[in-house]
Amino acid sequence: MEGGMFTGIGNGTQLDTKVVQTFQKSFVQVQDILDQNRLLINEINQNHESKIPDNLSRNVGLIRELNNNIRRVVDLYADLSGSFSMSMEASSEAESGGTLKSDGKSSEKRIRSG
Repeated sequence: MEGGMFTGIGNGTQLDTKVVQTFQKSFVQVQDILDQNRLLINEINQNHESKIPDNLSRNVGLIRELNNNIRRVVDLYADLSGSFSMSMEASSEAESGGTLKSDGKSSEKRIRSG
């Protein structure tokens, strides 16, 4: 299926397999980070409940790591959104035979007869 087309998005839109693989890779990265965040949150909660000063101090670093992970997830979703938009624009261009400007308006050229 390398280089093939994937039909999806409910309306028959075709996406290149490479685009789908990129999406899947990004979603796996996001899920890995979210799994790590779950572990961090559990450890932060345990440290908080213990009220041991060393554990509470450790939470500062854990919370920083959690915040950095959240930023990474936001960045990955932003990249996914941009990639999805570009692939949908490319798909629309291919279907309409024209090009879309950044404002979303078609720039199809009329062919004059005569």
